[in-house]
Amino acid sequence: MDRNTIIGLTLIFILLLAWQQVMQPSEEEIQEQQQRQDSIEAVQQRQDNLEEIEEDTTSGLALVETEADTLKLLRQQAAFGPFSGAASGTDQDVILENDLFKLTFSNKGGRIKDALLKNYFRIVGKEKGKDVKVPLSLLEDEKNKFEYFFPIANLPTGGVSSGDLYFEVVKADKQSVTFRALADNGGYFEQEYKIVDGTYNIEYDIKFENLNTLISQNSDEIRLNWVNYLGKLEKNTTYERRYSSVYFKPVDEDPDYCSCTSDDREEVAGKRVKWVSNANQFFNSSLVAEDAFDGATLETKMLPEDAEDLKLLVSEINVPYKHEASEAFAMEFYVGPNEFDRLNALGNDLEDVIPFGWSIFGTINRWVIRPLFNFLSSFIGSKGIVILFLTLIVKLLLYPLTYRMLYSQSKMGALKPRLEGMKEKFKEDPQAQQMETMKLYREFGVNPLGGCMPMVLQMPIWFALYRFFPASIEFRQAGFLWADDLSSYDVFVNLPFELPFHMGAHISLFTVLWAVTTLIYTYYNTRHMDMSANPAMKYMQYIMPVMFLGFFNTFASGLTCYLLFSNLFNITQTIVTKNYIIDNEKIEKELEAYRKKPKKKGGFQQRLETALKEQQRVQGQKETQQQKKRKK
Repeated sequence: MDRNTIIGLTLIFILLLAWQQVMQPSEEEIQEQQQRQDSIEAVQQRQDNLEEIEEDTTSGLALVETEADTLKLLRQQAAFGPFSGAASGTDQDVILENDLFKLTFSNKGGRIKDALLKNYFRIVGKEKGKDVKVPLSLLEDEKNKFEYFFPIANLPTGGVSSGDLYFEVVKADKQSVTFRALADNGGYFEQEYKIVDGTYNIEYDIKFENLNTLISQNSDEIRLNWVNYLGKLEKNTTYERRYSSVYFKPVDEDPDYCSCTSDDREEVAGKRVKWVSNANQFFNSSLVAEDAFDGATLETKMLPEDAEDLKLLVSEINVPYKHEASEAFAMEFYVGPNEFDRLNALGNDLEDVIPFGWSIFGTINRWVIRPLFNFLSSFIGSKGIVILFLTLIVKLLLYPLTYRMLYSQSKMGALKPRLEGMKEKFKEDPQAQQMETMKLYREFGVNPLGGCMPMVLQMPIWFALYRFFPASIEFRQAGFLWADDLSSYDVFVNLPFELPFHMGAHISLFTVLWAVTTLIYTYYNTRHMDMSANPAMKYMQYIMPVMFLGFFNTFASGLTCYLLFSNLFNITQTIVTKNYIIDNEKIEKELEAYRKKPKKKGGFQQRLETALKEQQRVQGQKETQQQKKRKK
């Protein structure tokens, strides 16, 4: 090694010693580094501890969840017995649809949860002078129930309700669905629904498969619990409530129903029931058995007027059960409008849920007024014009009765001068005046009630029409002139306050015009009649139309429209008949000819005259007794 190399190495060694001395950390820096290292180790230790805790917690939670699941399973088994496996699940909707309605089913309970009718709407108000319409649905209330109760021994509740079970959808397409609730023995309860186009009918079949060993042997019936909160679908909820109820038909008997105006309960025990129907004013949901149900208990519960729902209907229907290994029960569900022809086609008097009235009034509406209205509607588009022609036809059919009434009134008018002379003669003796009046009627062959009897004979048609207009769905939301719904009241003027006597907060122009024309008709029709014997009757004829203003102001405008047209035809018939058809000179000759004829004893007038004489005799005795008392 030469000298230069030794010198170079020495210098490098000296430089390294100097760099190490300069770059060596101070005591403070060494402590700071040590603290940093200790912090990192502490954080790492906490992280390791947290991971250990998390692992322990996860294991603990898993254990708790496992115990909770086990407890839940035990509870389900205790509450639902053989159906415990179907007691839990996930909500699932299934939709069936045809050209008329859209049905939404829930797999929980396997029931209809909404039935939307495509051709009908509900009016919820007005916006810019036009009605605001929303789709109309039935059976849509969340509080509704449609569930079967299976009696099973050794369960705290005595059995299992299908409404608490989640059904499997084993088959579904656009127009059919099959739901099954499985039992732990391999059996099941099945509900199958089928629809077709062009109808509101639903084929509804239930099936019990291998449940005969599970269901209590002491029960020969499966109870169907149907709870239906009817919605408010019409503008006039007062009449909608009045015409809504639960109807039912015992086999081989006429249909019946619960009260529409108060709480009511009907127990159909010991009788087989063909169908049960929950009916609104214009729509219904009806369950029809292919064979028959084993009785039912039906109930109507009124709700406050300001309640969200219209009325509550509760039906407990007994489905027969024979404890066979495989057993089915066939039914048909109708969910739709109260269209007479559709309901009539289903048979078993289901059309009686339309509130046309009972007895002769319902018969007139179903088989006379309704077919005539449908015939006119087949070539007349406006329901108001149909009412006009309906009124004309009714008036023409009843004209023979009207003619007899007007003819009798003309005979009374011909006697009026004689009656006035007799009143003047016996003005101091009312009893004698009445008796002489009856003699005069008998002498000339005039019946003072002859003008009333034709009106009485027309009353069945008037009462039938009173029920026809608010019950016929054809008038629902059908407009005419200023009325936008002939099945409800027309509103010509809205008022900022409620009128007394439940007249509403509006003025019905059809009702006002009817009252005015009634007063005109009354005046013209009775101005030649003698009412001196009963003056109160004269004023009552004018008071009655005013009193009925309050009643008709909230009634179906189809009826008040008919009554207005009827009054106009009455006035026209009266003027034409009295002035151009009835010959007053001929009546005078007829009266004189009758006066000269020998009279037979007896008859209504003779009995009335005898009664007046007896009344006069009794009155005379009373006056004599009073005079004797005064003298004493």
